Amino acid sequence: MPLMPQKTSSKAEIGPGKPNVQIRQLFPTPIAILPVPDAAKINDALESAIFEREKAVPSVHHSNWGGWQSPTDFPDWCGDAGKTVMQIARQMATNLTCDRMGKPVPINWRLNAWANVNRLGQGNEFHTHPGAFWSATYYVRDGGAGADPSLGGEFEIQDPRGVGPAMLAPDLAIRTPGGQSIGASEIVRPVAGNLVMFPSWLSHGVRPYSGKDVRISIALNLTPG
Repeated sequence: MPLMPQKTSSKAEIGPGKPNVQIRQLFPTPIAILPVPDAAKINDALESAIFEREKAVPSVHHSNWGGWQSPTDFPDWCGDAGKTVMQIARQMATNLTCDRMGKPVPINWRLNAWANVNRLGQGNEFHTHPGAFWSATYYVRDGGAGADPSLGGEFEIQDPRGVGPAMLAPDLAIRTPGGQSIGASEIVRPVAGNLVMFPSWLSHGVRPYSGKDVRISIALNLTPG
């Protein structure tokens, strides 16, 4: 599962006859997205297990606006399909992690996970995942939102640089890749079969889903053992 190297610098012209300005993109915040192999088969099995669990167990209430959220016991009842997703998440986290010299390190990840079911008008307020290193979301069903942006349900990420730039001059942005959302947020559209991994300290939420179907996801936390 190789990762593409990130571009860390670029050049910008500042005027005719002027030297180029070297721009370094420092303090990057990675959002890694992996289409999981054999997702259709995995998702059918997960949907069946999650709907059965939803009928039997009351919802946990943390960051969710409505909807159903399981306790963090997903690994106990997820079956082979869930175990496959968790193993892929562990491998992905290992591939995304290194020591301070940039060298790969073997890590025994401790993992907890839970299932989420969102229907019309339901989502999640902004939150973080203290006590974990990587967090991830696996999309079992996107409720049609992957193909139709009007249905909402996007994974929304708050700018970790803070809101200051937007408060001071909301009509201005920084002319670098990703600079247009400074002080605001970015979104990742849910697509069934995608595993999205991000640092656990990153503030994130889920915009309300406005479709008539159902949106199902698995949330995972990974902590070095």
